[in-house]
Amino acid sequence: QVQLVESGGGLEQAGGSLRLSCAASGSTFSISGVGWSRQAPGKQRELVAVMNSGGGTNYADSVKGRFTISRDNAKNTVYLQMNDLKPEDTAVYYCKQTTWGRVYWGQGTQVTVSS
Repeated sequence: QVQLVESGGGLEQAGGSLRLSCAASGSTFSISGVGWSRQAPGKQRELVAVMNSGGGTNYADSVKGRFTISRDNAKNTVYLQMNDLKPEDTAVYYCKQTTWGRVYWGQGTQVTVSS
């Protein structure tokens, strides 16, 4: 069973930066796809960024050029560096790990961007 724990959320002003971290348990992290999604109040959860086991990445158009996903397999951790934050980035951010077709989710961390 994989457990994911996010950290790093908080309140930031527009134009600022935050870095989210997500630590995973277990021994399958390095062979798994990882990613971040977010859910704003009253909206559906949307994909923000993903990275496969080989390091390939994909981003939502709304965050391209501002957000960067990375991973440290030695620490079983995935990161989301968020720069030039905008009020519309306000949401609960969830990390995920996809292993052999099964998806695991963290509990989420709140990011609030004030204008």
